[in-house]
Amino acid sequence: MPAPAGAERLRTTGHFTYANWEERALGEDGTFPRLAHAAVTNTFAGGVEAAETTCEYTIVYMTEKTGTFTGMELLAGSVDGRRGTFVVEERGTFDDRGSVHCTFEVVPGSATGELAGLRGTGEFTAEHGSPSVPYTFAYDFG
Repeated sequence: MPAPAGAERLRTTGHFTYANWEERALGEDGTFPRLAHAAVTNTFAGGVEAAETTCEYTIVYMTEKTGTFTGMELLAGSVDGRRGTFVVEERGTFDDRGSVHCTFEVVPGSATGELAGLRGTGEFTAEHGSPSVPYTFAYDFG
């Protein structure tokens, strides 16, 4: 999303770790495509600081190891020192090597506290077996 005229687009980076992943299949095992639902808890560090986020994914498995997902994640903490909460909508894919690529966008109107008016987009790529996932986030305040 473009920043309004005169607004400075800020960029920050960091990493997150998975604290919990609870997934349940919504279809018969071994059939594809198959839906699943996952409740995930993440902890963010760096430009975005948020412990024990709340994240819900809907997953479409195209094969046993490939597919797409969408999700919503509630982050309570700070962005570059400004405190509040906000929600991001996530969309991504995963491949048979275990790589996950995701883009995310702040849900308009969801930011509170010192983050009120927050707008932004970001992305991450998670590699199978890596305990920490780097992210980038570009944002401004409307």
